Amino acid sequence: MKTALTIAGSDCSGGAGIQADIKTMMANGVYAMSAVTALTAQNTTGVTGIAEVEPEFLGKQLEAVFTDIFPDAVKIGMVSSCGLIEVIAEELKKFHAGNIVVDPVMVATSGSKLISDDAIDCLKEKLLPLATVLTPNIPEAEVLSGMEVKTAEDMERAAKAIGDTFRCAVLCKGGHQLNDANDLLYRDGTFQWFYGKRIDNPNTHGTGCTLSSAIASNLAKGCDLDEAVARAKIYLSQALEAMLDLGRGSGPMNHAFAVKGEYEEDGNGK
Repeated sequence: MKTALTIAGSDCSGGAGIQADIKTMMANGVYAMSAVTALTAQNTTGVTGIAEVEPEFLGKQLEAVFTDIFPDAVKIGMVSSCGLIEVIAEELKKFHAGNIVVDPVMVATSGSKLISDDAIDCLKEKLLPLATVLTPNIPEAEVLSGMEVKTAEDMERAAKAIGDTFRCAVLCKGGHQLNDANDLLYRDGTFQWFYGKRIDNPNTHGTGCTLSSAIASNLAKGCDLDEAVARAKIYLSQALEAMLDLGRGSGPMNHAFAVKGEYEEDGNGK
């Protein structure tokens, strides 16, 4: 069985972060492992608290994983301080990790800021150059490129600027505030659009975490990047189309929409 590691924050309400990553990875057929960067107190309405782990302890988590069950892919999500970023970069280089998907999480779906300004600079310097692919949404792409993104042409310019700067592939996600969920992959000087339909579902908590984890899962299974992205987009769309409706805000999606079996049944056999 192929394996994947998520390095991210915990979402106690289960819709994003580590919890969404693990659900996604298991649903996509890989063994999921995790290294927690922070505990968050959050739900579908917002984030009310963040407690970071100590960088030294994050390093111990990563050492424990890499020295025993080596991951075939790594997904990196919420990392809110420079100390944590430096530890992650050091461990990834030490163990020659591959198939690294970085979701540069900066703001939660609810609008809550999840990373400090100095950590953004550290992210650019230490971590992004190690990535196989970055998966920024429109606001994140604007921060990383220093450009305003309002059109599809802007997406192309921003993706190229980010990819050329950090020497990695970039999947610029359009669904956040631009076009009908069409995403743009830039790599090796070429562009490829992945077209999608906007799904009429207000419950989008954890979509970024889910997409990046699905991409990592597919890379772990040996898919090339184009196929990994295409399959991940289909999985995300179907998880949204399942129309799970939980919570009082922007709720989670159903990561287990395709998981069917005897243990799914309730006490009445349904």
